[in-house]
Amino acid sequence: MPVPWLESSDAEFPPVELALTEPNGLLAAGGDLHAWRLLDAYQRGIFPWYESGQPILWWSPDPRLVLKPDQLRVSRSLRKLIKRRRYSLTMDSNFTAVIQSCAESRRGDSGTWITDDMQSAFLDLHARGVAHSVEVWSGSSLVGGLYGIAMGQVFFGESMFSKEDNTSKLALVYLVKQLQRWNYQLIDCQVSSEHLCSLGATEMNRKQFTLELKKLTNSPASSNNWQFDDELIFTAATDEL
Repeated sequence: MPVPWLESSDAEFPPVELALTEPNGLLAAGGDLHAWRLLDAYQRGIFPWYESGQPILWWSPDPRLVLKPDQLRVSRSLRKLIKRRRYSLTMDSNFTAVIQSCAESRRGDSGTWITDDMQSAFLDLHARGVAHSVEVWSGSSLVGGLYGIAMGQVFFGESMFSKEDNTSKLALVYLVKQLQRWNYQLIDCQVSSEHLCSLGATEMNRKQFTLELKKLTNSPASSNNWQFDDELIFTAATDEL
């Protein structure tokens, strides 16, 4: 079955039910990375994922890996790391450095990595207040982080990186705890990985996932101030998570 090609800038995505089973979730190719298209895609359960030199490829895999904030699992070793207070964490303090570090960490991998066009597109979304980052600092050095898109009560995780052991996990734990405070209900992790499953992520079938998106992306969160609560940083370092 041929993959539909998005010929024009206003071409619509085909229904996600038409995505291929092999490779799992490939739905369409072509189109562009304009903000309106990206936001429309994510709201439908579609995301771009392709290598440099390829056309833009759009995916909606079945099943989908998701993390519900109240199902976060924090290992004993990660709890110890948090309580040591070795690192400081921020939100949206250097989105550019985070996305560049995520791209660098994927160069040469067998999978896809973040192209220059993808970086430009997400920097635009960040400027529009839709894409956000978490930074993990060791002194003044950026040693870990993640970024993604926030819509309603859903955070769509895009990528994470670590320059020191467990710093990407640290970023995710703090993000999840903050999102709980803002009444977020779902974190999209896209495809299964041992790394994310160890933190409590589970698979959801595509039909249920898209139904959840219709409801949750149109439900407002309790805050648009993308900064960690001071109380959260203190509590996470002193109490059981």
